[in-house]
Amino acid sequence: MRNMSWQGLILVLLLASAAVLVQACQQSEPAEQSKQSAEQTKEPAEASGDGDLEPIAIDLPNAVFEGTPEPRRYGTHVEKLLGKPRPPFMAPKGTTNVALKKPVSGSDEFPIIGELKLITDGDKEALDGRFVELGPGRQYVQIDLGAEYNIYAVVIWHRHQEPRVYHDVIVQACSDPDFITDVTTVFNNDYDNSAGLGVGENWERIETNEGHLIDSKGVKGRYVRCYSNGNTTNDLNHYIEVEVYGKPAPCQQSEPAAPPPPESPAVTEPAAPSAEPAAEPKEPAEQPKQPAEKAAKSAEQPKEPAEAAGDGDLEPIVIELPIPHY
Repeated sequence: MRNMSWQGLILVLLLASAAVLVQACQQSEPAEQSKQSAEQTKEPAEASGDGDLEPIAIDLPNAVFEGTPEPRRYGTHVEKLLGKPRPPFMAPKGTTNVALKKPVSGSDEFPIIGELKLITDGDKEALDGRFVELGPGRQYVQIDLGAEYNIYAVVIWHRHQEPRVYHDVIVQACSDPDFITDVTTVFNNDYDNSAGLGVGENWERIETNEGHLIDSKGVKGRYVRCYSNGNTTNDLNHYIEVEVYGKPAPCQQSEPAAPPPPESPAVTEPAAPSAEPAAEPKEPAEQPKQPAEKAAKSAEQPKEPAEAAGDGDLEPIVIELPIPHY
């Protein structure tokens, strides 16, 4: 009986210890899970890169007209004005106007008014002498940024002395100066394809001093081309300023050369037969002996006549002399 009591006591102690261990494990698991969930919530914030975004600073020119124009004057495909300042545009930190003072070309090389360089001179005021007037019909201006950039926004100031709408506004980015290959269209409000570059889904806008801001979504390119096709006042095309906000595109580094395969040492096997050609140059080394042999032979050549006379069998010849008479 005494042995049984001791065994029972030991069993009770073991069961109690096991219960304590199970309870401790259950308490620790929720703490670890909450820690993991807290870490997981950080991932979306880091992936979104919200910490690297900031509003880009756009200096606006003075407004030259007051009031809100009637959109119905300009057609039904016109976006209504907000009636308040445009909200800030967020872009990665370090985004700047990379078009400032950059060279400009266009479909009309001899504008009716102004020079193409005015489009990137930094002056956006709606005053005489500050804008460029291109010919009628579809025209474009093209900015060479000088290098590849990730472009986040393009802001266009057409003439904004009065409320007007410019038609067929199309903005493209490309790394090809001729815009033939790899062309990306970031904006197109040509709803009837009158410009011949495809039907666009964007809306026309009434020009104001805020300019026409276009979200380019980080498209990569060196050249930016802006089209227009007349306006609601006349069939001419006007540009005061075009700004391109971007950051230098990362350079595409060439891939490192792959290491030679393990069997590459076998490539040196042809060196074995090359050992024989290495020995072949000995023949030219022996060639200098030929002059010595020739000299020896030339030394022996005088002996040839003697040999021909039988030098080895020489003997006095008998010459009979006549009897002298004195």
